[in-house]
Amino acid sequence: MAVQEKEREFKFTFDDFNFLRKLSNQYSGIQVPDERFDMFYSRLSKRVRKLGLGNFKEYCRYLDEHPEQEFTEFINAITTNLTAFFRENHHFDYLSDVVIPELLIRNSHTKKIRVWSAGCSTGEEPYSIAITLLENVPADWDIKILATDLDTNVLQLAAEGVYAEDRVSGIPDIRLKRWFMRGKSGQSGQVKVHPHLQHVISFKQLNLMQEWPMRGPFDFIFCRNVLIYFDRETKIMLAKRYAQILTSRSWLFIGHSESLNQLSTELELVACTSYRKNT
Repeated sequence: MAVQEKEREFKFTFDDFNFLRKLSNQYSGIQVPDERFDMFYSRLSKRVRKLGLGNFKEYCRYLDEHPEQEFTEFINAITTNLTAFFRENHHFDYLSDVVIPELLIRNSHTKKIRVWSAGCSTGEEPYSIAITLLENVPADWDIKILATDLDTNVLQLAAEGVYAEDRVSGIPDIRLKRWFMRGKSGQSGQVKVHPHLQHVISFKQLNLMQEWPMRGPFDFIFCRNVLIYFDRETKIMLAKRYAQILTSRSWLFIGHSESLNQLSTELELVACTSYRKNT
């Protein structure tokens, strides 16, 4: 591929790009197309500058020689995190209308619900799940949500649960008053999630390509807008692993541009981008 030369602060060649995206793929399984060349430069030039390096070749060498110091920063920089409260709201309607009523019957002997939000980013998704569950499940039930992501920076923000007011502008006032606290004086213009939401969520760093320390089983899993970054073989592998860690006849929710068509024989489509384990 011929890369059009631009006026850049640091020299960035296609060889540099190939080195970096190969490293990313080996670690995370994420496929990085040629079109991400400029994105890699934009995201990683901040690291080159902070480390006082002269160009990306030096950065590649530094990353290769000092992985313990730099690798987490590298992965955090190139990870894309796009999310919102109650994004793709039809999934939360399906939770309220279908999933939760069935779980209240199915799990009545244990009064437990276990959930995994994979690729949770800055936390809006697991907090939205928590709100939906706490609004529809009796108070004496034991609810636990595992929220994981590859990026340690976004996990820290998620655990803090503090957001700019414009991030919650689409949430109805009655729900906003119940589950969010508005900041005062120095925190004006911000909101913080209610401690009850934080109490039911555990935020953990996880690389989907490596061994999963949790054993489940989960009553449902959200893994939305994550599969799009992987090749077909990796998608098949992940779908199989998700099915294995779900309880019998439980659900997997994926992103609006994703599909498990011809990828899984264990998960069947039951609603828009909503799948159910068939055994």
